[in-house]
Amino acid sequence: MTSIDDAKLESINVLRRAGIEPYPYTYSVSHHARAIRDGFSELEGREVSIAGRAMQMRQMGGITFIDIQDRTGRIQGLIRNNELDQKSLLVLTNSSIGDTLGIRGVVMKSKRGEISVGARELTMLSKTLRTLPNKWQGLTDTEARYRSRHLDLMMNQEVLKTFETRAKFMTHVRNTLDSRGGIEVETPILQDLYGGANAKPFKTTYHTLDDKQMFLRISDELYLKRLIVGGAERVYEVSKDFRNEDADTIHNPEFTQIEYYEAFSDYETFMKMMEEMLSSFALKTFGSLKVEYQGETIDFTPPFARMYWVEELKKITGFDVSSISDDDAVSINDSEKLGLKHPDRYHVADSLYDKYLKSKTFQPTFVMDFPTFMCPLTKIKRGNPKLAERFELYVGRMEVANSYSELTDPVYQRKMFENQEAERKKGDEDAPPFDEDFIDAIEYGMPPTAGIGISIDRPAMIFTNQTSIKEVILFPPMKTLPPEETLGKN
Repeated sequence: MTSIDDAKLESINVLRRAGIEPYPYTYSVSHHARAIRDGFSELEGREVSIAGRAMQMRQMGGITFIDIQDRTGRIQGLIRNNELDQKSLLVLTNSSIGDTLGIRGVVMKSKRGEISVGARELTMLSKTLRTLPNKWQGLTDTEARYRSRHLDLMMNQEVLKTFETRAKFMTHVRNTLDSRGGIEVETPILQDLYGGANAKPFKTTYHTLDDKQMFLRISDELYLKRLIVGGAERVYEVSKDFRNEDADTIHNPEFTQIEYYEAFSDYETFMKMMEEMLSSFALKTFGSLKVEYQGETIDFTPPFARMYWVEELKKITGFDVSSISDDDAVSINDSEKLGLKHPDRYHVADSLYDKYLKSKTFQPTFVMDFPTFMCPLTKIKRGNPKLAERFELYVGRMEVANSYSELTDPVYQRKMFENQEAERKKGDEDAPPFDEDFIDAIEYGMPPTAGIGISIDRPAMIFTNQTSIKEVILFPPMKTLPPEETLGKN
């Protein structure tokens, strides 16, 4: 990143001495770049006002050409210097690449046929103090892009399109749940006890509660289910959740999901919902059910494939993971050389799936019916007590949703929590603590319920053709730079 430019500081002084404020309060914008380009036949000859950042400036005789970039794209400002009043001419002579300018003028085409705004008035809206990255090389260093997202958005305008698509997907999910009668709610981010998933939490201290230890939530599940018990019937939350774990291309410790709970439904209900949600978004956004991702085609045409993964894994490895004990898991871990820190049956089953089956889930696939011991909050599979009614939806070999037929039997739920607590005491840091308050709530009676967590980050990766989750998070966490490498030094 460049340092502050003394010449730019002097330009500010020049403008102010002439009574021109380089950082005004407001400016009236009538049109954006894309609207002018798309509507040229109707707008030609009409006066418009545009505003944006000057990305290129060039002189040809007495004419100055400025490429103005707004959130919809770029458009050329065509400025005949001798047609400007004294104020606008002073703004022009003290403008440089990176400044935010307002141009009022007439829609036209240049001699070369480029759609332009022929300037009648030029206004300084924000004077830059730093020089933008080289216009030819742009901002290409990945780490620099993440650390300086403001520069990334300036220099790589397709990045903004990525986040627009992400926002559209978020809205689409919300609209889907609203159409089902879902009520959007908010539950605590700071929790006395963390639960709803197997993960290591972030810890903090609540000073006004006598320095009580608190946890950033790893899931919203147990709070949202309390609302189902209370009679809300259909509730969801757009939630930031936090898991104090390693980051990689598809995991970030701070992530966004939408959790939804619907009374009187089961996980089959949500398979149909996810098929409709993803296929309709693809069709609306791309005009097709087929989406290109990393050189391959993902087909969102319903129905999606179903993989009964315990059966599939048994065919490949001979292991029935629904029946293994922790002792069996130790032997499997050694024989398969999985290298797990905790060679218990939960982690071994999960790793065997990753090793042998995950590669088969590029196309949308419901991975069905998990071993019961992996699902402490899930109803037993009808007809098979070794399995639980749970699916994970995979697309592009990434999990994008996780759903249960929710466990509503408080006696059985207590037993499952006790099993989790025993694992936690044996050293499993991912096992959440016993939540007596939640048991108390469902002892009042919880109706049959389906629950689902829907990722926002990973579908955004797929629909914007990204391989790293950091590309769809505006400000991903980064390691602290040493002082001598800190960006932004003067």
